[in-house]
Amino acid sequence: MHIPSYARATIRAALPTVPTARQVGTLDCAICDAPFEDREPVPLGPTPASGLFGCRDCLTRLIARARRSRDSALARNAEHARAEWAAWARARDRYLAGVESVREASEAVARLAAEGTAKPLEIAWLLVALESAHSWTAGDAPKAPNPVDPSDSSVRDAEFRLGLELISAREAVAERLAYHLINEAIPAEPEMCEEFDCPDDCSGRHDSSHIDCGPDAVFEDLARRGVVVPRAEDDPAPALDRTLPGRTKKSAPAMTGPAEALAQHGIDTDDIELLLDAAAAGLVTDAWHDALLSEIPATAKPAPGEILAQRADLYRRARRALVAARDDGPQALRAFQAVASSVDLPWAGGSPFTLRESRAATENFIQHIDDRIRYTSELMREQGWRAVLLRLAASAASRAPDHFGMPGWADRVASVTRHLAELDRSDAPPALADLGAVETLLVEAPDRLGADALGWILDRRPEAAL
Repeated sequence: MHIPSYARATIRAALPTVPTARQVGTLDCAICDAPFEDREPVPLGPTPASGLFGCRDCLTRLIARARRSRDSALARNAEHARAEWAAWARARDRYLAGVESVREASEAVARLAAEGTAKPLEIAWLLVALESAHSWTAGDAPKAPNPVDPSDSSVRDAEFRLGLELISAREAVAERLAYHLINEAIPAEPEMCEEFDCPDDCSGRHDSSHIDCGPDAVFEDLARRGVVVPRAEDDPAPALDRTLPGRTKKSAPAMTGPAEALAQHGIDTDDIELLLDAAAAGLVTDAWHDALLSEIPATAKPAPGEILAQRADLYRRARRALVAARDDGPQALRAFQAVASSVDLPWAGGSPFTLRESRAATENFIQHIDDRIRYTSELMREQGWRAVLLRLAASAASRAPDHFGMPGWADRVASVTRHLAELDRSDAPPALADLGAVETLLVEAPDRLGADALGWILDRRPEAAL
């Protein structure tokens, strides 16, 4: 007779504590104490031949009782599990609702910080309150009971989404407060209100919301504070350098300072006039030319001759502004900015072109120039006038080595002049009749040739365009 495992405890409980001699001798049933007579005894262990024995009737009855007890226990356990799961589900839903509320609050804080509609102090308090709400709500999810499907990722997903929104809110608030501090530190400039077409009640403050410091500023600022971060061009682990089989190991080029780097482009940093020339070219490139290329669509851009004429005019203005900044301070750069960012002034070289008439969106163009001038001004206040000249000259040397104002411009003009001598100039503008005068003007003041004449040259010598 098979005795299921779930019935063994019930059967053991029915056995006598002190069996009789007849029960031990397999004469009487150890459960009902009735003689076996012609009934077959069923061994109860510990071995089939020793121990106590029971009759089939008693064992069948006990097994049935054990089965009923087991089924009742399973039902009770199932009911308990259902109640436990329901309680956890309610707690989970409350937790998810709280996490979702904090996520929506994070999204709202990020939006308010980006829109700039709330005051900086209000934004700061909103972030502090948001962090408190996050600390009180997230990270204390109710523990799921064992029978819950392990693939249920609702809590994990909700916490992940909350984390992303919280990061966005922190970034937006940090950016807002950082620019608030920077703008507050910059003095009011009421003299610029007329150039910026400010309303009559303007306080003279012209805040920035985006400043591009370039790729190196953060490393240089950290270095001044004693924190040196290895750069990509550095070799932090020369011991790991290995020469591949069959190849000759080449020595790394020696690092050079600004003076040596500029000297490679024919710029002697001890010659202040030459350094000013290159710095002016760098200022025009970084502020105006980059803005023109990146922010004005091709359909609204002027002709190449007009761009070259305007660049030459702005170069002279940039040089005068840099000279004035030596004595008057960084605010002298505003004179260059006023013309470079104007959307109403006709361009140089006799061109009637204005950015406003081109119907281009000029907000980003103006903002780009404003950011570059602000950055250059701050750099001049912190590091000095000569340091700014070196930085601007280095920018021009690397990005515009043969533009107007740079040492390479003369060779470029010579190449263009030789090409002009070979062309049929019968349909050329009158300004191009005397090649000697043309070469002189191209070297000294290209805009005085006129935008039309420059355009005629560039149409036939497009590689000369800037």
